[in-house]
Amino acid sequence: MTTILITGAGRGIGFEMARQSIDKGWNVIGSVRTVEAQRELAQKLPQMAVLNFDVTDHKALENVANAFHSPIDVLVNNAGIIGEIPQATLDMDFDGFAKTLAINTLAPLKVTQVFLPLLKQGNNPRLVNISSKMGRMEFSTSDRIAYRASKAALNKVTQGLATDLREEGVTCIAMHPGWVQTDMGGETADITPSESAAGILEVISSLGIDDTGKFIDWDGTPRSW
Repeated sequence: MTTILITGAGRGIGFEMARQSIDKGWNVIGSVRTVEAQRELAQKLPQMAVLNFDVTDHKALENVANAFHSPIDVLVNNAGIIGEIPQATLDMDFDGFAKTLAINTLAPLKVTQVFLPLLKQGNNPRLVNISSKMGRMEFSTSDRIAYRASKAALNKVTQGLATDLREEGVTCIAMHPGWVQTDMGGETADITPSESAAGILEVISSLGIDDTGKFIDWDGTPRSW
């Protein structure tokens, strides 16, 4: 049975990934930030284990990881934020920028580090960082620049992890989840959380070490960095 750990599993894409992973018969572990969210998610999806930690609290992450002893096959760094306004190059909320980087870039790296020993023990271990095409370097668009920069940095972190973990058999990729109808994407976005999650899980199911270091869309299309 595949064991998957999903951060930010309380709503949106993360919730749908958790729900659909349960439907696949997988062993699902999800994280949320508050006790209230933990209780709510446990009621909605009683088949899964729900953890309560803030991905930016590195000590809490270490404590949670140290309490685990079972292998993890798939780690999905899904938790993220769009960031505060303003976030233009000429009008920036710098505290908000720092928070966006802490959650979208630094946290996935720390989560990966603390759970890596268990991931290495997994079957066909796979690390999936939920990124965004908004962080691709070929786009010069400057709106939401804090978010774009945080995802571009996450892409580079993913490349580095892929390089460092390839010889240990851990597949590392970044994924664009699509423009999704969530609190972040808005009601006019292209696809539903259910569609995005289904595509992401299909890609995850077929991943192997030959895919490491790739940037892949939710529908399986490979993209340039």
